[in-house]
Amino acid sequence: MKRKKSKYLWILSVATIAFILFIWWLVTDGLGIFTPNTLPSPIKIVQTFIKKLTDPNPDGATLLAHLVSSLKIVLSGYLLGVVIGVPLGIVMAWYEKADLMVRPVFDMIRTVPGIAWVPVMVVFLGIGFTSKAVVIFIGAVVANVINAYSGIKQTKQVHLWVGATFGASNWQLLRRIAIPSAFPMIINGLKLSLGGAWTTIVAAELLASNKGVGYMIQQARGILRPDIIIVGMFVIGIVGSLLMLPISLIEKKVMKGGKW
Repeated sequence: MKRKKSKYLWILSVATIAFILFIWWLVTDGLGIFTPNTLPSPIKIVQTFIKKLTDPNPDGATLLAHLVSSLKIVLSGYLLGVVIGVPLGIVMAWYEKADLMVRPVFDMIRTVPGIAWVPVMVVFLGIGFTSKAVVIFIGAVVANVINAYSGIKQTKQVHLWVGATFGASNWQLLRRIAIPSAFPMIINGLKLSLGGAWTTIVAAELLASNKGVGYMIQQARGILRPDIIIVGMFVIGIVGSLLMLPISLIEKKVMKGGKW
């Protein structure tokens, strides 16, 4: 029954996408309601995508070169933000002194939107790799600290009390009870920070960059190439979804196994 339902949903999803593509083709190539300079047809988008894979014009790099440039920055800042943000959130939630020490600075940083850091980092670090990676890092740290902190704080006191009654040490309570209880929130933080990182890098490249998917879109806007803009938008959406897959797989595996 479950397999039949899954198959039905898959067919429904494909049919929905096909219907949208048909309507898109109808109002462009079919009826000519929109001109190619306003809204290119899906056929034109596919042609542009294929061409942009090997053609560096008009922005000086191929689509893959732009994508690799963006991914390097995103993954560098994001992974560093996870490595620092998740443990920091756990420590702040578990140890009151650490919370008192870090919270004043963290509360100031968390209120500043990620994109607001771009001009500051450009001034100090230029428009290269480092400035944008730092912006991604700040956003990732904030999201992961908040979710890890909230997850630990939501641990039920009765579970900690039972663990302590059976002689568990403070470290064992944290590792065996608090962190597994906080796992859904930690995973949520990983997803939110990754989505935010991908959004921020595109915005940062729109403002200050010489390569990347955001830069490609910005250059296409300046020369009125909506086909390249839409290709960039599709690439952003597809790659963003693919980046979420490893996190979702880890979540399913851990939740299914019931082990930390």
